[in-house]
Amino acid sequence: METLRLAVNETEYQESITTAAEILKNGGVVGVPTETVYGLAASAYDNNAIKKVFDAKGRPQDNPLIVHISDMEMLKDVAEDIPEIVYTLAENFWPGPLTMVLHRTEKIAESVSAGLLTVAVRMPSNTVALDVIKKSGLPLAAPSANVSGRPSPTSAYHVVNDLDGKIDAVLMGDDCDFGVESTVITLVGQTPILLRPGAVTYEQLLNFLPTLEIADAVLNELKSGDKAESPGMKYKHYAPKTTAFLVEGDNFADFVNKQENAVAVCFEEEANNIKIPKLIYGSVNDTLSLAHSIFAVLREVDKFGAERVFIHAPEKEGVGLAVYNRLIRAAAFKVINI
Repeated sequence: METLRLAVNETEYQESITTAAEILKNGGVVGVPTETVYGLAASAYDNNAIKKVFDAKGRPQDNPLIVHISDMEMLKDVAEDIPEIVYTLAENFWPGPLTMVLHRTEKIAESVSAGLLTVAVRMPSNTVALDVIKKSGLPLAAPSANVSGRPSPTSAYHVVNDLDGKIDAVLMGDDCDFGVESTVITLVGQTPILLRPGAVTYEQLLNFLPTLEIADAVLNELKSGDKAESPGMKYKHYAPKTTAFLVEGDNFADFVNKQENAVAVCFEEEANNIKIPKLIYGSVNDTLSLAHSIFAVLREVDKFGAERVFIHAPEKEGVGLAVYNRLIRAAAFKVINI
């Protein structure tokens, strides 16, 4: 299969959006930029199209997908029994990186929800993503556009590198703004629960959901036999091929300088003190910078050919919780406390 590269510059924009929309309406699969990471989009109504997404990624069938919409009218085609709080949250956080788990309608392909009676839905703020959804007239199911388990793609070139020849097209947009996937909350039970942290933080959501709880699987392994209610809850995700360890505590430089055949992923403030090969993923005082860079940095790790990578953990507050959540899975829950 030839994977089309669809330019989104001023002269080719409308033609590329139309081409992508036609592919999606005909049951195809397209890599689409969002403000979080690049998504691998297909019609949320079409089981055959969704199967192509799972096949291209090598994604387990029991891992649900997020459905992307372009307006509130489309929400009614995706979800039912919608509580009033959804509209309040949408008014404050949509378009944007917040996903809400609701009861799904019968229109949604069962494979999207991995056998659950719920659907995860959000409205992206990226203009290219919104225009493709509007042009196709379809809600689009879209997990991250990468090989399953590998670091998520934050540029069009990451998508091409992972999936060239496996999907119909990639919209060659800009790098993603946030760099980590959306926040996911479930609103189908008695108590709202944060299933996956993202750029919309737990602290922000407490202003609207004072009883919001954090799922145990945010910072711990999903318990044996439990079903994943959200993408990103599985055991291992986002990982380089190099064996990764998450390191908590101070004196990170002293610790990694004693390691052999290793590479460090560190904060810019400590970089000058680190003598082994290193990659900087942002400032300890700016968790958005960490989120923006972490997946791109994890993709660079394997180029060193080291046996191990040691990653300095951020604080588990604000957007730092989202970064920590991704890193503990990249390290398959191997944590060193110094």
